[in-house]
Amino acid sequence: MYPEQAPHVPAQRAVEVHQPTPYPPAVPVAAPVVPVQPGAVPAVASIVLPDGRVVTGYAIEPTRPEPVAAKPAVSRTAVNVALGGAGFLAVCGGLVLLTSFIAALTAFITQLIILAAVIFGGWIAVQLFSTRGHQGGTTVNIRKAVIKRNHFHG
Repeated sequence: MYPEQAPHVPAQRAVEVHQPTPYPPAVPVAAPVVPVQPGAVPAVASIVLPDGRVVTGYAIEPTRPEPVAAKPAVSRTAVNVALGGAGFLAVCGGLVLLTSFIAALTAFITQLIILAAVIFGGWIAVQLFSTRGHQGGTTVNIRKAVIKRNHFHG
């Protein structure tokens, strides 16, 4: 069984009251005067508190942000270099496109020439091997021509 569950009578405790002990008032003591060069150390401020104590310290001035430096003007040389680089890239890109165009045009013309040769060769083949009658052309008998050329008489 846990002790919390056991019935018990609350114990009475003695209450102690503590009173703060006041400090005796401080006797103002004059700080020794030390000769200092003017302007080297900031001014010292002294404040007398209501209980007679004197607090001495330096005055805190608010910090001022550094002035923003003006951006330097962009030099003409930097502008010229940048524009020259952009122009060079544009020229290189144009040359690549021109080279591609010339290669494609050359391939297209080559294909047209091959197509014309195939069509013209087919037309010639049809003319030579057609079985239609001879339409006004000269017929040459190759056997007789060879025989006459070689002077072979049989």
